[in-house]
Amino acid sequence: MPPLTDLESLKIEATDSFEDVNSLLYRLGLTDGLPIVPPTALRVESMLSGRHSELALTALLPPLRGRATLRKLAMCAVMAGCRPDYFPILLAATEAVAQPEFNLYGIQTTTGNAAPLFLLNGPVVHQCDLNAGANALGQGVQSNATIGRAMRLILQNIGGAIPGYTDKATLGQPAKFSFCCAENEGASPWEPLHVTRGCDAGQSAVTVIGAAGIVELVDSNSHSATSVLLTLAHSMTIAGTVGANHVLGGGEPLLLITPEHADLISQDYTRRQAQQFLFDTARLPLAHLPPETIECIRRDRKAGGADPDADIRVAACPEDMMLVVVGGAGIKSAYVPTWGGTTRAVTRVIDLP
Repeated sequence: MPPLTDLESLKIEATDSFEDVNSLLYRLGLTDGLPIVPPTALRVESMLSGRHSELALTALLPPLRGRATLRKLAMCAVMAGCRPDYFPILLAATEAVAQPEFNLYGIQTTTGNAAPLFLLNGPVVHQCDLNAGANALGQGVQSNATIGRAMRLILQNIGGAIPGYTDKATLGQPAKFSFCCAENEGASPWEPLHVTRGCDAGQSAVTVIGAAGIVELVDSNSHSATSVLLTLAHSMTIAGTVGANHVLGGGEPLLLITPEHADLISQDYTRRQAQQFLFDTARLPLAHLPPETIECIRRDRKAGGADPDADIRVAACPEDMMLVVVGGAGIKSAYVPTWGGTTRAVTRVIDLP
């Protein structure tokens, strides 16, 4: 494996050409393959915005337990093209991914395609011009693109998730470049995600989710809440997402529900009722799986004293179903299965200046 260069040992001068800096950092394996903004001392100090504890440790990031100091985080933020007002988001997100229940070690080293999704709530969405509406997961907005990109550089350059070496992803996915959006709270009939996870409505927060991918869910025919929920429920029963604990999609499914679908659902269901309906309905009969998989599941269930022939569920309880309103006009919601190797979403409050 190539040595992991210590970011703090780099000396990038303002007189160094853009091309030379990019060539050097690319050879050192410190980029994501795209051109980066040279992390000169002046740019890094501007990103730190007066935070003088340059060696302060925010976390140890696996798999190589890299020391995530403020200066290293600032360098990655500069390289990604972030503005200084995004930096508090990166601090909270770094703390969140480092929590044991998120299992960053597994996500960083799996042969699966897992990548963290960074979902923002609260006043920070407007302060940093984050996109929660049309094309929220796509291109065109600096904050969404660069915050997600900065976190990828942090996970790679500090944590040591080096593609092909410690990062063993068989295929990978575009979310490994950047995966960041905000909840469309103004268009949601329900309370925001961060409130359901223990935050106050007036707080800003980031929730990190170990995402295995994204599946578009199109339903333009349904005219009732139950019909839309049926589409969402059955779309989650994907045989290829059976996880390590024998639940579909990692056991903590995320539904990114567009405002039109959310408005229709809310006419007859509260969030809690919608979660219960999805939990009860989203089941995959064991017989739909290959014989080898059925045999493995039955053996494990018998050993644990469970019904060996029960349907495969998408979660252990209704509360594990995450419903978030995101996007603009249209009847195309999305299912984001969580990584099947055991991970739990983590929410952290963002300490805004």
